[in-house]
Amino acid sequence: MRLGPVALPGGSRHEPRQKLAAGFGATDIVTARGDEGVAAVKELTGGLGAHSVIEAVGTQESMMQAIRSARPGGSVGYVGVGHEVSLPGEELFFSHVRLLGGPAPVRRFLPDLADRIQRGTIDPGKVFDLELPLDQVAEGYRAMDERRAVKALLHP
Repeated sequence: MRLGPVALPGGSRHEPRQKLAAGFGATDIVTARGDEGVAAVKELTGGLGAHSVIEAVGTQESMMQAIRSARPGGSVGYVGVGHEVSLPGEELFFSHVRLLGGPAPVRRFLPDLADRIQRGTIDPGKVFDLELPLDQVAEGYRAMDERRAVKALLHP
């Protein structure tokens, strides 16, 4: 049974994102989606499911995989706005999984993060693999969507 962090789908079929997840401590990467992905998580956890799952994709499939991958008493945290996600009430009720989420409170964390960057205790550059001028913001979004980039850094 695995006890370390596990990276689930989203970008996990994208090799640069797999390397990034491993660099941040992921011990296993589940590339399967849907029922196959849930089965893989259950296998890694001795049939129990994950203690907690973070869902950041916002699709019906990704949300249901997150809920079904969590163990009873576990939790699913989600950030951002779901894209036409419909939660089946009875399944959620009987899963005994806590669902917590909302918008990321970025402004609350910015001063601390800026301080950590300036002190060199964190390196935000690890996630940026494409740099573009600000007027090419649309290309940055396209590159991330098409998995040509993990994250784009825009310069004025």
